[in-house]
Amino acid sequence: MQQLSPMDASFVYMETPSTPMHIGSLALYDPSTSPNGKLRFKEVLEFIEGRLDGAWAFRRRLVRVPFDLDHPYWIEDPDFDLEYHVRHVALPEPGDWRQLCILAARLHSRALDLTKPLWEFTVIEGLDNIEGLPKGCIAILSKIHHAAIDGMSGVEITTAVHDLTPDVPERSFDMNWKADSKPADAELLVRAQINAVRQPFKIADIVARSIPGMAKAGAGLLTRDLNLPSSGSAPKTLFNQTISPHRVFNGVRFDLADIKAIKTAVEDATVNDVVLSIFGGGLRKYLISKDDLPKDDMTAMAPISVRSDDQKADLGNQVSAMIVGLGTHIEDPVERLNYVHDKAQKSKNLTNAMGARNLSRMSGMMPGALMGLGARLYARAGLASAHAPAFNCVVTNVPGPPMDIYFAGARLIEQFGVGPIFDGMGLINIVYSSGGTLTLSFTADREAVSDPENYAQALRDTFDELMAALVASQPKPKPRKNAAKKSAAKKSKARRKAAAG
Repeated sequence: MQQLSPMDASFVYMETPSTPMHIGSLALYDPSTSPNGKLRFKEVLEFIEGRLDGAWAFRRRLVRVPFDLDHPYWIEDPDFDLEYHVRHVALPEPGDWRQLCILAARLHSRALDLTKPLWEFTVIEGLDNIEGLPKGCIAILSKIHHAAIDGMSGVEITTAVHDLTPDVPERSFDMNWKADSKPADAELLVRAQINAVRQPFKIADIVARSIPGMAKAGAGLLTRDLNLPSSGSAPKTLFNQTISPHRVFNGVRFDLADIKAIKTAVEDATVNDVVLSIFGGGLRKYLISKDDLPKDDMTAMAPISVRSDDQKADLGNQVSAMIVGLGTHIEDPVERLNYVHDKAQKSKNLTNAMGARNLSRMSGMMPGALMGLGARLYARAGLASAHAPAFNCVVTNVPGPPMDIYFAGARLIEQFGVGPIFDGMGLINIVYSSGGTLTLSFTADREAVSDPENYAQALRDTFDELMAALVASQPKPKPRKNAAKKSAAKKSKARRKAAAG
């Protein structure tokens, strides 16, 4: 039995009927590479059953302490049922991208059962009319509760259910799984009392560890070596209201080589800077069409992993965050990229000075019952619409494998992220890199974004503007001397011929 960290537990407490707190992806596969040339649902079940030992999250479920007097615990589920967690549906004809996005949003909007292991896979067939995909492709929509994984620890699950070759090799995992019995409430309450006695000492330790970083950040601000990235609040937009239970989803794909080419337009810019500027431009275009573009710059919260190399397979979240400007007030695409790069660098410098891991530890200072009560009251009172947001949206980056990988022999073509939203933050943008492809996807409140295809098109248009600006900035090649001489000789001969005629 293992207790959730304060950060992991916070995702349990934040969950309401309108705000399920799971993350996941929509992955597209080509089954023609599998041993039989196609993939039956029975084979999918058998494949996943053989990989359950590859990730702890598959068979762990929550046990909550009475009255949430302490953070919940993980136990190995004695009643695990694989067929509950793996589902099977098919799109009706024509099986196009719009239908797939609507189905993905509908499935994603449904909360996971907190009394069972916190994940689901839905195999989706009938994808026969999607541009760029061969007929017979399938999709898998995954849902995994944010209390169990973050973007980096999700790599363990990805590794468990994928291979580097399509021949479905036999694999063994270093896990000796054994079901647990559910602890009695009395035992959980005793543990809660012991933890309550220890809590002041934990808080003192957190504060002591944070003081050097805060002192460093304060000194940097006084000497102006560091700058505050924003004023502390963001402008109100249609995304920053109390949200509904309904979701929309969409995504676009780009060649990673094009994104890397764009970043050369600004010295020292990164791929992340380019992505942030694309989202900034896309939001600018979309909100102009809704007559809702604020005068002030919109900001995004960008999660930062604080997971060390030896913690990659650990369950739960090990993240901090920084706030970055998106340049939505800037029309010129290259000027916006320059602005985003500068703001992101300042945010990184400030976060590094304070210590990202120290910022993460501070989540352990609030009691579990108070966190849960606060989240529920905030939602019921509709307070998200009554104050300025801390940030306008989330932009998170999930690195994928640089090579081809296979699920039960089916090759992964591309992957789009889906994520949670909550009151006051009705839009999350997720970046997935895989091979030579970069996908930008988003999950949003349907009341705020009723036309997700228009936001997706705004992202494409912003990318096109950046590419056009890059091409326009390139110096034109000088003509070769021989070519110039030949061209001049031809023109002279033409003039003599015209004169003779």
